[in-house]
Amino acid sequence: MGGRFITLEGVDGAGKSTHLTWLVKQLRSRGHRVAQTREPGGTPLGEKLRELLLGEPMHLETEALLMFAARREHLERVIKPSLARGDWVVCDRFTDASFAYQGGGRGLSTEKLGILETWVQGDLQPDLTLLFDVPIDIAAQRMAGADRQLDRFEQEHADFHQRVRAAYLARAARMPERVKVIDSRQSLEDIHKQLELITSSV
Repeated sequence: MGGRFITLEGVDGAGKSTHLTWLVKQLRSRGHRVAQTREPGGTPLGEKLRELLLGEPMHLETEALLMFAARREHLERVIKPSLARGDWVVCDRFTDASFAYQGGGRGLSTEKLGILETWVQGDLQPDLTLLFDVPIDIAAQRMAGADRQLDRFEQEHADFHQRVRAAYLARAARMPERVKVIDSRQSLEDIHKQLELITSSV
């Protein structure tokens, strides 16, 4: 069996990073070689761009272009080579996040995002996207308890995060064969059972 590309998405506070760690361990226990990575980031250049994107104010289109620049490097340096070797790639965010944050959250047109998506990744899409969904008030409570400095996206107001959530759910509704919505209010045990079931058929 060849490699598989799995992405995890969700609003800040949905818990996807916690579930990513568990999922990677689970996949490795099944005998898969797994590359765990993230966006923005994933490469030395991508991590430098991540620092700018999460910390520096910038024009909306600059933000989108930098996101896709980091993604292009990530695809060429990490994602495509890993898949070509037959490895599985599990990535914390990918292009769905651009449609949710720069599109839904900030209002960049889906037409411009679609052009960037086609230019940067061609027809490559994840085999499976796990969208961890949670009401914004619960996500905000979780973020308030975070023991670290919040980045500039996490610090956005509730309306912004509500638009991000709506954009994610709209994208999931358009692509139900790829994007699986998981209610992140469930217990860890129930979520892990669901993840195990979903990923067993990838």
